[in-house]
Amino acid sequence: MFDIKNRRGIRRLALGLAFLSLVTLILTAWILLDVAREQEILASIIKHLPRGDLEAAAELSGDLRLQSGLSILLILNSIGTAIAIAFVIRGYMTSEQSLRDVKVLATDILASMDAGVITTDHKGIITSINPHGIKLLGLEDAGIGTSLADINPEHGLLGTICEEVDQHHDAIRDLDYCINSNGHEKTLRAGCTLLKNQRGEEIGTVIHVRDVTEKALMESRLRRMERYMGLGSLAAGLQHEIKNPLSALSLHIQLLCEKFNQEPTDAEIVELLDVLQTEVRRINDVLDGFRNYASSTQLGQSWVDLSVLIEKLVRLLRPQMKAQNISVKVEMPAKPPASIEADSVRLEQVLLNLALNAMAAMPEGGELCFRLSEQNHFLKIDVADTGKGIPPEIQSQIFDPYFTTRNDGTGMGLALCDKIIRQHEGNIDFHSSPQGTEFTILLPMVNEY
Repeated sequence: MFDIKNRRGIRRLALGLAFLSLVTLILTAWILLDVAREQEILASIIKHLPRGDLEAAAELSGDLRLQSGLSILLILNSIGTAIAIAFVIRGYMTSEQSLRDVKVLATDILASMDAGVITTDHKGIITSINPHGIKLLGLEDAGIGTSLADINPEHGLLGTICEEVDQHHDAIRDLDYCINSNGHEKTLRAGCTLLKNQRGEEIGTVIHVRDVTEKALMESRLRRMERYMGLGSLAAGLQHEIKNPLSALSLHIQLLCEKFNQEPTDAEIVELLDVLQTEVRRINDVLDGFRNYASSTQLGQSWVDLSVLIEKLVRLLRPQMKAQNISVKVEMPAKPPASIEADSVRLEQVLLNLALNAMAAMPEGGELCFRLSEQNHFLKIDVADTGKGIPPEIQSQIFDPYFTTRNDGTGMGLALCDKIIRQHEGNIDFHSSPQGTEFTILLPMVNEY
């Protein structure tokens, strides 16, 4: 996983010391043999010398014994040097083993991380990458020696932040970007810092990448809930302050209509009264949406068979779908799905809203599909259409209260759907493309007593 250079300098030094020690031992042995030969020659000469020269011969013999003692001292010194070198070599081997152990541990740590860690040189060439990084980047192998510019274009942000850090020497943290993985969108969070060696020299960059798809989804839901809390209080106040005067206005408009019906009246006045009645009804619808959204009424709890609920909804909508040239398809699992404890009226409201939105997205006809399945401990409901899809620029707003792209809409339908599903401790999400939109609902299953 790592591209590491061999440290040959230390090995050469150790081999050099061992060689010098061996040479020293050889020289010492040669000197010792030479001294021994000279002593033998001196002893042979002394036998043939007269008595007057024996004193000089004894002095020469003493010098040779001193040389012999020095030779023995040199031998001991050589042995000590050899022992010291042996300890140096042993220490070196131990440190090399420790270094290998540290490298193995570092490799194991990086391999165990749930984030991708990538190092590059100054040219953006990958010098190391851990297994999770290989998986996140979709590489077939370790990719060492590959340029960041040559990997999947979806990860182009990595090359950009690498260049920026290398130029400005400032760390970059927590930049999100999206990729498509097996047809599903994933959110990755990347950061980059400078890579320095032990001498503090800049030798490249370190990039870290994490999969934060679930976290990003939770953050989005949290922001949505915060907006809901504030808008819920506003809705309750508007419901109280506007409903009463609006009821009085509606009553007086009705009285005027009844009075003008009894006498011949100008057609323009009748038309104006019709406009007033229409607008009052529209305001009432908006206020009903306010009331439903702000309502904290507890859910009704009963055992609900979702397959029966979907079939009932299809029968209800079939005449309208036939008029719009929309075909309907219902996909049920081979095994009858489990019932769930829920509020059947609220769930029917959710499915009806999703179906009506889907039909509105197919004014020239298409196909509406309901799918029911089990996923882990959840019942999964998919409502899919073949319309033009939701534009990417407004996808983050479709669950916001009062947001609508339809002239006849109040913008409360999907907001109420989201609230109702959350009250059931479930989740609603969607995936949209130019070929259509699919909403997915997950509802938790519980054991039936």
